[in-house]
Amino acid sequence: MDLAHLADALWRALTYLSVAQLHLRSNVLAVDRLDESDVKPRPAGHWGTVPGTAWVLAHAGLAAGCGIGVQLVPILGAGHAGVVQRALAWMTGDIAKMDSRYRRDADGLAALAAAFPDGDALGSETHPELPAGAYMGGWLGGAFAFAQGLALDHPNRVVVPIIGDGECETPTTAASWLAHRALSDSRVLPVVHLNGHRMGGPSLLGGMSDEEVSAYARGLGWEPVVVEVGTGAGLVEHAEFHRVLVAGVKATANGAQRVVFLRCVKGWSGPIGEHKTPLTNLTGDPCQLAALRAWLSSYRPSELFDADAHPLGALASALDLIDVGSVVPDTPPLPPSAPAAGRGFTTEVTAVLRAHAATGHLKVFSPDELRSNRLGDLQGEAWTHEVLAEEVLLGWAAGWTAAGHRGLIVSYEAFAPLLLTGLVGQLKQRRLIKHALPSINLLLTSYGWHNVYSHGDPSLITALLGTGDPAVRVFTPADSGRVAVALDEALRSTGRVNVIVAGKHTTMTHSRETIDEERHCGLAVWRHLSDPGEPDLTLVCAGDLATAVVTDAVVGIRSCSGCQIRVVNVHDLTALAEPDLHHYFGTHAAVLIVTLGHPAAIWGLLGGRLKRDVDVIGWAEPPIPMPQERLAAHAGFDVAGVTSAAEALLAKRKS
Repeated sequence: MDLAHLADALWRALTYLSVAQLHLRSNVLAVDRLDESDVKPRPAGHWGTVPGTAWVLAHAGLAAGCGIGVQLVPILGAGHAGVVQRALAWMTGDIAKMDSRYRRDADGLAALAAAFPDGDALGSETHPELPAGAYMGGWLGGAFAFAQGLALDHPNRVVVPIIGDGECETPTTAASWLAHRALSDSRVLPVVHLNGHRMGGPSLLGGMSDEEVSAYARGLGWEPVVVEVGTGAGLVEHAEFHRVLVAGVKATANGAQRVVFLRCVKGWSGPIGEHKTPLTNLTGDPCQLAALRAWLSSYRPSELFDADAHPLGALASALDLIDVGSVVPDTPPLPPSAPAAGRGFTTEVTAVLRAHAATGHLKVFSPDELRSNRLGDLQGEAWTHEVLAEEVLLGWAAGWTAAGHRGLIVSYEAFAPLLLTGLVGQLKQRRLIKHALPSINLLLTSYGWHNVYSHGDPSLITALLGTGDPAVRVFTPADSGRVAVALDEALRSTGRVNVIVAGKHTTMTHSRETIDEERHCGLAVWRHLSDPGEPDLTLVCAGDLATAVVTDAVVGIRSCSGCQIRVVNVHDLTALAEPDLHHYFGTHAAVLIVTLGHPAAIWGLLGGRLKRDVDVIGWAEPPIPMPQERLAAHAGFDVAGVTSAAEALLAKRKS
């Protein structure tokens, strides 16, 4: 049987099972006998992307199973395509491995349909443990960049992201076309699902002619092929698309930049143009129920499945052949640990990165600012990549680490909030993955205290800490030696999002006595600045500038107040969420916390657990541009401000 017949059977099965999940709760294969008891009273989900997504998945799986010579990995760009992924995973048996209720028989199929869209632990969107789900889709527009990272330095792997034409309007996807020039070894064959619509209206790309779409692609350095399907030509269309896909994979494997535009009508083979579930009143409208019966019958399910939902004929042959292209992450070696020597920011950070790069499994991604970030010696290294688009860098890092490698994004604190949606999406995705992947790591080297008015925004850390996700770690090292410690730990870790806030201008060196305790516990009492015994006032510093201010202020506060003072350094902000901080802060002392970021982030971490007088000094948005010294004074982030806040706490304590 030729591949066109196999592809057609697989496409019909995927589409049929998707429609069934959207609308049915029982009797999934009893099309002629469907009644109101078999349908969902409130169908929910997304239909419009189903036919085209199923088409590409069917052909990609068959191409991979035909011994094409490379590993072909399809990934779904649209999270709403999860219903197609579930259909495929049910037929391959992958979903039954996650939940035995969804076994490959009639009862398992009924359970699959009934559970959509609210199945526990499975949900309705793309799932990373199922075929084609390496990118989960919650971060709209990130699939292309993710695919580039997943393919990076894997010459025998071609990644095929299925990208919607609506996604092509996002900044991340738009920048990824051009950014691919910065990658020397990333084999990606994007398939743009050109169905003419985004969610609520016509897409910009869909309104362009074949000639305009091709010119757009060529202008960005990609060789386009436009294929139209869904016109009724059936097997001829399957044969042509399969030829184009296989040729594209082979060309991409040989270093070409090719893109396939799959032109079709949104929702073809069913209610045309509908984005979400089209039939929403099946129990109250007999005409809709009749329309559903006719719709399902059009896929000829009796040719695909027997009464117990086992595959028949061409579908059975297709399922025996397909390869859904899962990625097994590498397990990279680690360099030996080396103690930080306190030689300055540039030397310390460069030394850690070079040690990890020597394993062959590190990539550093930077928005064209390595030199500005005092890491100019790394420019030109094969393992560094620079492009001025933070969202693309995150996609690269997410894909690269999903393949089992270690990565670091170096950026400015002011631009890092651009990454929030993608980072939260990655946190959600990685919660569902059974194996721990290398962490996603950010080094933020320039913050508002030393920058211009437009470049002050610590919002990323505030938002990430607000998730309460234990996978989030925020490091605030006090000096360059501690930066090296935090960076080495972050690169060695798995399953986390690590953010290191470390000013590139850091020159101070503090006592190394407590570095090990800070690394293991997240914070430590600095005894060389503290009085013995129980404190009356505890000064807590988080970050290099905060530490410098507290260090300069503590002598004056002690001499004026005559009280017992303890100084605590916070190396990892999330340690402040621990349930019992008395060991560090004392049992009754007033507490003044000085932090680089928003005070709100600290209050959120403390959660009202310190039943005593507490104050927090941190970033305060300036009303107008102002010099660094005035900005610090405006926020109380100088010796005078810290001293005044400490005196107010002590006075309140005595009253």
